[in-house]
Amino acid sequence: MTVPGLLVAAPRSGSGKTTVTLALMRALRRRGLRIRGMKCGPDYIDPAFHQAATGEPSFNLDSFAMAPALLDTLAASSAAAADLVLAEGSMGLFDGVRAAANRSGANSDIAARYGWPVILVIDVSGAAQSAAAVALGCRAYDPRLTIAGVILNKVASPRHRRLVEDGMAQAGLPVLGALSRDAGLVLPERHLGLVQAGETADLYARLERLADIAEAGIDLDKVVAAAGGAVPAGVGHTPLPPPGQRIAIARDEAFSFLYPHMETGWREVGAELVPFSPLADEPPPDDCDCCWLPGGYPELHAGRIAAARRFLDGTRAFAQTRPVHGECGGYMVLGQAIEDAEGVAYPMLDLLPVSTSYHRRKLHLGYRVARVTADNALGRCGATLIGHEFHYASVTSPTPTEGTSFARIADAEGTDLGFTGHRCGHVTGSFFHLIATGD
Repeated sequence: MTVPGLLVAAPRSGSGKTTVTLALMRALRRRGLRIRGMKCGPDYIDPAFHQAATGEPSFNLDSFAMAPALLDTLAASSAAAADLVLAEGSMGLFDGVRAAANRSGANSDIAARYGWPVILVIDVSGAAQSAAAVALGCRAYDPRLTIAGVILNKVASPRHRRLVEDGMAQAGLPVLGALSRDAGLVLPERHLGLVQAGETADLYARLERLADIAEAGIDLDKVVAAAGGAVPAGVGHTPLPPPGQRIAIARDEAFSFLYPHMETGWREVGAELVPFSPLADEPPPDDCDCCWLPGGYPELHAGRIAAARRFLDGTRAFAQTRPVHGECGGYMVLGQAIEDAEGVAYPMLDLLPVSTSYHRRKLHLGYRVARVTADNALGRCGATLIGHEFHYASVTSPTPTEGTSFARIADAEGTDLGFTGHRCGHVTGSFFHLIATGD
């Protein structure tokens, strides 16, 4: 498809990619363009902000976790409904894992696959002409890519901007715009990244302010003119077969981390997704044949969950006859207890023999390649699932054995990490978020 695209990336995390991306999305949407956002890499928060800014769904593209057919299916689906695809990178432009060529999970793999020019967001705080050397290094590092230009972030003054622009001119890099240091531009954060879009106060007012700033500080005509590339036709590849025909999905402030491409893929093959809210003390609807507890922030709501008797009793009854699966936060709630940040332990569903603690925090981060240890709603024994783990909770109960585990996992480089998650009857769960099957 000839619908053009752009990748908004940066040399490192914390440069302001999300701020710039949302500003561009909202400003271009004001102009009447149909914008579709995409997020490179494993991230379940930013796509919701993209959807708020554009009014359209946003999918992830992950060159490590997704087979080429799935990448093309998702990219083609977005391009077919857009005038411009605007993808946001994660971490630094070239940051990924050691893997086969074009399968590292880096933003650069996606830009190269679809020929999308790159707009570099450069945090120029603490630098002037030297910022151009960083941008020049990005342009020279990977000959597959086209760097369309740079947007300067955190500019301190008009003099500071002139000095930075002098360096960029010497390096032959177009400056497409600049944003000043402004604490009001920063979106609120918590331990897993941005506060979720649905919880961000005055979200739409914030987006309109970002659009105002983009119109004042970025040459939007040049940004649109810089777009390019093409996406091959998709083949209708499904990321993971649905675990049921009518899937009860927990959805509220405590349970929200389910990849948009997963939900869309299930619907496209005929599954029906039925939301319910544990925080509102709702049980999984009884006319469903499967229940899914996504990740989220149950550690922030452990007391309310522990007091939600209809949810607890209803889920236990549901699990007697039908599959229930929990990812990360959902897995924690399926367990025996959650210890919150203050060290208070709250009883949970007690459907799996695991207890977790957010009081004893430790970062767990990285891709996971899993082989399922027994037949269940997600696949047959030995099936390969690919996902990503990102949480601070620690397990305080014994390590699962092969007979009680959900899967045996390895990291992106193939290092064996042992057995993970649990299974008990119809109930399964693990800390990693599924992205796709390993086909």
